[in-house]
Amino acid sequence: QVQLVESGGGLVQAGGSLRLSCAASGRTFSTYTVGWFRQAPGKVRPFVAAISWSGGNTYYADSVKGRFTISRDNAKNTVYLQMNSLKPEDTAVYYCAAALRHIYYSDYEYPYWGQGTQVTVSS
Repeated sequence: QVQLVESGGGLVQAGGSLRLSCAASGRTFSTYTVGWFRQAPGKVRPFVAAISWSGGNTYYADSVKGRFTISRDNAKNTVYLQMNSLKPEDTAVYYCAAALRHIYYSDYEYPYWGQGTQVTVSS
């Protein structure tokens, strides 16, 4: 089992950057794939990005491709989401989630979730 804690959210102006962190507990974290999802008030929770257990494969939603970068440091049990060129429509609560071995694009496939961190982008 793994427990996740997100951090790094905040208020930023459009065009700015933030780096989110997802810190995990558990000695087997390196066997988990990690995904980032986001949820705006009253909306569904769409996929943002994901990274394989080794870090060798990354996947992005079209809406963030070229602006966001997902990475991981298994020695630190942490996954990062670097967000550049932020837009007001990126405003949401961002969640990281973990699943064993496979990459998934649907939130229901991930059994482990953090509590979320708020990102607000002002225009």
